[in-house]
Amino acid sequence: MKRRTTINRRTALLAAAGFFPGTAAFAKEPEFPTRPMRLITPLPVGSGPEGVARLVAVKLARAWGQSVTVENKPGGNGFIAINAFKHGAADGHDLIQLENVHLTAYPHLFKKLPFDGKKDFELIAPLFKNYFFITTSATSKYRNVADLVADAMANSGRLSYGSWSVGNPAHLGSALFETRTGIEMQHVVYKETSQLYNDVANGELSFAFGTSATAGPLYRAGKIKFLAVAAPRRLEAYKLVPTVAEAGGPAGFEVSGWTALAAPRNVPPSVLDKIRREVDTALREQDVRDKFTALGYEPFPATPSEFAQHISAESAQFAEVVKKVGAHLD
Repeated sequence: MKRRTTINRRTALLAAAGFFPGTAAFAKEPEFPTRPMRLITPLPVGSGPEGVARLVAVKLARAWGQSVTVENKPGGNGFIAINAFKHGAADGHDLIQLENVHLTAYPHLFKKLPFDGKKDFELIAPLFKNYFFITTSATSKYRNVADLVADAMANSGRLSYGSWSVGNPAHLGSALFETRTGIEMQHVVYKETSQLYNDVANGELSFAFGTSATAGPLYRAGKIKFLAVAAPRRLEAYKLVPTVAEAGGPAGFEVSGWTALAAPRNVPPSVLDKIRREVDTALREQDVRDKFTALGYEPFPATPSEFAQHISAESAQFAEVVKKVGAHLD
């Protein structure tokens, strides 16, 4: 009896400690998220990409019953936002919106980065893709890309293009255009995108790459024209604008920007899968698609492996362009 009593006591202690099915150790883990979440973005309030992230955050909050606050930390090449993210919650309750340049261009433009794309981020999903147009003045003599290339070849080094900084998609896309066509032009850096496209409109710049969001207002006002879109096909909202290849430029020429959501590295796979599923659901909803159309954005569906391949290919392309033009940011 004494031995049986001892065993029963041990069994009770083990059960209390959670060593048997049905006890605390085998209880289901709390459903993620267990508290309010934060989505950090390096983009300013009111910008198109930030607006998409904010809309997705609203839908995630509705689906999970937890608030998802968008925290804007613009400036410093996105490093301010990334630093805040790195010092935030490491369990998935803090997410970040990244631009493609952070993962595919900056590693080749900076000798030393304050982050490691492979060690600091667990990519969840791309949010959208936006293609760039080749813009020029509405009164320009260029009827198509072939005219622009011919003029650039006849006046090597004299034509100019603009962008809002070194290393952004508009700059690197223009540099890629130079290398693909074998022409040389001047890069003019602007502090403000509004002044950049105003100078395109008044003919101060030969051309510039721009998106529907940045160059669209002047295009709709009839002050600039889109010679072509650097995309694999014509865009639904701009069916009359040919692709670069259709307009007499290099075949397969693409220039795009995109943003993606990321979580901290080592977040449990089950949490990543849950976030990924809800983000995918949010991006399929009609109001999100309507916002894409209004901004000239395209859906960017991709599995994790497909997205990784895309990043690798884009990074290799930017590495080649950066090396050829000798661009750097430090």
